[in-house]
Amino acid sequence: MFGDFDLNALMQQAQQMQADMERAQEEVLSKTYTASAGGDLVTVVLSGKGDLEELTIKPDAVDPDDVETLSDLIVAAYRSARAEADAAMAAAMPEMPQIPGFGG
Repeated sequence: MFGDFDLNALMQQAQQMQADMERAQEEVLSKTYTASAGGDLVTVVLSGKGDLEELTIKPDAVDPDDVETLSDLIVAAYRSARAEADAAMAAAMPEMPQIPGFGG
């Protein structure tokens, strides 16, 4: 019915891919990602899940007359760390093999 198509081999390949993806995901999620902004005035540490684990603000970053800049630095550091975590997740995901007869 399926010719040379081996459904059992396909299932085994799919299970192996799933296991590889889960392993890669666990590895990325177990790490932390650190980024700074404003010449290291603000530093954030995120978990692999994107949760804020640590926020460090150097005294030079605090200007009572300009809290908006401090807010911008915090957001920039967070976004940078989040981008690093997202890139690590994308890099850790194995390439999806082409399955015969299913496009691509």
